[in-house]
Amino acid sequence: MVEIADLILLTLMVVVAIAASRLTNLFMAVMLLGMFSLLSAAMFTLLDAVDVAFTEAAVGAGVSTVLMLGTLGLTTREEKVVPRNNALAIVVVLITGAALVYGTLDMPLYGDADAPINKHVAPHYIEKSGEEIGLPNIVTSVLASYRGYDTMGETTVIFAAGIGVLALIGRVRREGDDS
Repeated sequence: MVEIADLILLTLMVVVAIAASRLTNLFMAVMLLGMFSLLSAAMFTLLDAVDVAFTEAAVGAGVSTVLMLGTLGLTTREEKVVPRNNALAIVVVLITGAALVYGTLDMPLYGDADAPINKHVAPHYIEKSGEEIGLPNIVTSVLASYRGYDTMGETTVIFAAGIGVLALIGRVRREGDDS
C-alpha cells in the first residue's frame, strides 16, 4: 500500500514540476511550486521523516510561496518569452541527472540494517537518548540536543535569507518611489 502511495505522489510531483516549468503565467507557476512543496512534504511523511516534512511544508510551501508572491507584486505576472535554443539546457540537465544517479549507485538500500549509519551513532541515540537528554522522543532529542548546533545553523541560514530578501524588496520599493 505504501508503495502505491509513493508512486502516486511521485507521479503527481513530476506532473506538477513539468506543468510549472511550461507555464508563462508566473502566478500559476508559483502556485504549482507551492503544491510541489506540499507533495514533497507528504512524500517525506511517508518516508518517516516527519521533521523534514514539517520543514518542507513551512519553508517550501509557506515562506517560499509568500516571498515569490511578494516578488510578483513588484514585477509582472507574465514571463517575457524570448526565443532561445533549449538544447544546451536539456544536455546540462541530463548530464547532471546522470551524475546524481551514478553518485547514488553505491548507497545502501533504504532501511538496510547493515548500513553504516545504523552501526555508528544510531544505536547510541536509541539506547542512551532517554537517559542523556531526558526526552522520550528520539527524533526530538537528536534535533534539539545532539544536533542542536546544526539545527541552529539551519535556522540562522533561513533567517539570513529572509532578511536578505526583505532588504532587496525594500530597496526595490524605495527605488520605485523615487522615479
